[in-house]
Amino acid sequence: MATSNDTPSSSSKPPSFFARIGLAFRAFSAVLGDPGTAARLLDEPAGATAAPVAPPAPATPAAPATTLKQASPDSALQLLSLLQRDARLIDFAGENLADYSDAQVGAAARLVHEGCAKVLREHFQIVPVREEPEGSRVALAAGFDAAAVRLTGNVVGQPPFNGSLRHRGWRVAEVRLPQVAEGHDTRVLAAAEVEL
Repeated sequence: MATSNDTPSSSSKPPSFFARIGLAFRAFSAVLGDPGTAARLLDEPAGATAAPVAPPAPATPAAPATTLKQASPDSALQLLSLLQRDARLIDFAGENLADYSDAQVGAAARLVHEGCAKVLREHFQIVPVREEPEGSRVALAAGFDAAAVRLTGNVVGQPPFNGSLRHRGWRVAEVRLPQVAEGHDTRVLAAAEVEL
């Protein structure tokens, strides 16, 4: 009686039902574990006799996955609240500007700009990523911080790279958001106003 470990040869009789079950499980594992085996089976014409399925190659270690952390929305909501309080940013962004003249939009934009600048000055210390003047030539050595410097244009080859600084970039050196009382609902960006 054949067992699941029996493998047919060209001179032996066809494998038994149980041997075919074992072979099917090995083929299933090989197709799932080896994309090359799956591709070869897909390329064969329908009805062709499949070549013996090789055991799957050992898996190569995958690159470590990036760990994502859940950001708390409280600080973002607090910043939105400050921008609404000092610049009426939410009101301005939600307004249909088609109903106003360019002069009216410009006057409103000036107020929003002043309020936004006030919030940034009071609550953040923002410094340039690069100290060189914009337009100057810069060299980026191997290992440069790709999160702080974005390459544009014709990017080919490996560092060092030489190019022209188009924007110095911005980095936050200090955050000074006000403390929030326990139980304060940061989702309320601006309280509704009811005049009595």
